Amino acid sequence: MAQLDLGVIGNGTIASLIDRDGRHQWFCYPRFDGDPLFNALVNGEAPEAGFQDILVRDGAMVAQAYRRNTAILETEFADKNGARCRVIDFAPRFTRFGRVFCPPMIIRRIEPVAGRCRIRVRLRPTFDYGASIPQQASGSHHLRYTAGDVTIRVTTDMPVSYLKDEGEFLLDQPINLILGADEPIPEAPNALVSEFLTETETYWRDWVRGLAVPFDWQDVAIRAAITLKLCTHEDTGAIVAALTTSIPEAPNSGRNWDYRFCWLRDSYFTVTALNRLGAPRTMENYVRFILNAVLALGLTPDMPLYPIGPGGNLTERVAPALQGFRGMGPVRIGNAAAIQRQHDGFGSVILTAAQMFYDARLPNPGDIDLYRQLRPIGEMAAKAALQPDAGLWEYRERTAVHTHSAAMCWAALHRLGLIAERVGEMADREHWLGLAEELRVTILSRATAATDGWIAGAFETEIADAAVLLLPELGLLRYDDPRFLRTLGVVEERLMHNGFILRYDEPDDFGRPETAFLVCSLWYIDALVAVGRRSEAEDMFRRILARRNHLGLLSEDVEANEGVLWGNFPQTFSMVGMVLSAMRLSRTWEEGLWRAS
Repeated sequence: MAQLDLGVIGNGTIASLIDRDGRHQWFCYPRFDGDPLFNALVNGEAPEAGFQDILVRDGAMVAQAYRRNTAILETEFADKNGARCRVIDFAPRFTRFGRVFCPPMIIRRIEPVAGRCRIRVRLRPTFDYGASIPQQASGSHHLRYTAGDVTIRVTTDMPVSYLKDEGEFLLDQPINLILGADEPIPEAPNALVSEFLTETETYWRDWVRGLAVPFDWQDVAIRAAITLKLCTHEDTGAIVAALTTSIPEAPNSGRNWDYRFCWLRDSYFTVTALNRLGAPRTMENYVRFILNAVLALGLTPDMPLYPIGPGGNLTERVAPALQGFRGMGPVRIGNAAAIQRQHDGFGSVILTAAQMFYDARLPNPGDIDLYRQLRPIGEMAAKAALQPDAGLWEYRERTAVHTHSAAMCWAALHRLGLIAERVGEMADREHWLGLAEELRVTILSRATAATDGWIAGAFETEIADAAVLLLPELGLLRYDDPRFLRTLGVVEERLMHNGFILRYDEPDDFGRPETAFLVCSLWYIDALVAVGRRSEAEDMFRRILARRNHLGLLSEDVEANEGVLWGNFPQTFSMVGMVLSAMRLSRTWEEGLWRAS
């Protein structure tokens, strides 16, 4: 398998990553942060279990692609005699009985295309993060896999004995495998899968039809939007930072983290991208998640991440039975960043909720009650803004007053002032905007480096940090402000490495960063567009698009010399960055079509 050449299928409850050979490499059950029943992705080079695949005698994969504008993945195989077969993978998602139907279920359909391939189907789940091999029990049309008190079932219309013993057989008609809860399926698998496939395809195409895509780079925006939707937990509204754990940020670096949780920061960016594409429902559901999972529990938004639902465990520990991605362990479960304090969370919550007060499309827009629920966050932001924290990049061994964190606290105060005006609380408006202006002056004074007047990543330092590229986007200062223009020059001089932007150039808990954090390069592109350097921005955008895998997806990091992807996958930060940069670089529809000559 080439590096992270993976596709994603999912439905908002579960997701599975599938490689070029049609192997399910990663599948957590019964939700994104659950036990990975398929875990071959992080269990060495050639694991004996933790996957589902198909072996075609004397055959190889010849094509793999998503069905247009869907999350349905097709992989085609051919044997040496010219016989061909197709594998269709998807997770059902559509409207049923007036609500979204998205069970913890993945479906694989294998159908002949030309001639008759001889195939073997292998299904080898493990439980307890690879530590337990389940017991098998077969029925007339299903296999059950049990370990402890957990059981899953695969219902199929292929001969069960061939599935159980991984026997080779002739594919002369379509076969279907439905993997999910230990519940009987009374319908004939072929009829059920055909119905679910049609309904799921219709759902995704209807959803995409409603997107306000840019004129240029439409395929980029659509694939990124679908992927962001696949990272959104339908039940609670939480958004995971990525679907995986412990794919290293760089080879043998130990920077192996679990991203299957909801970061306030990453989620704000995801909501922003989908809002700009005209898909505000994610925002509505996510704001409900914040109210239920954060504020109602008395938690403070300076805790950077949260479980995607009740019962989630954030405690960081190691899965000893798994060897790691390409053998580069450890595989971590949970994330110790949960015990950090990161003050940008205050701004992330307020910025996410702000559109609720302005968007006339929403059936339940923001009102005085929502404002009153948000008001304590502003009070916390005002107190925390000039205090040290772990920062956007989650330093584990040091704290500082980080410029980005302080700026996000400013954004919380500033937007609360605008919201207060919107709901008629004029005294509150003056209070919040007055605090915001005082804070803005302090930030720009203390963050501006003594040498050359550029904006550093932390107060009273000369740390170069790509996060300061976001300050004009937040509104703290203008893109044409001389301080920002000088900052852009420092970023280019100190953080540009072989055409990509590093997060920072200071050593951290693990030494100096070895790979470029992809979203930083996309922030840089946005800054170039804003200061009039569009040609450079477009060149760099094409360079990043060339780093996508064959299905249009990105991970968190890229090794700048060879362009190899590293880090958890797919990374919402990176997919968001592609959407926003595509929209900034694109011509308008008026420019591209209506007034074209």
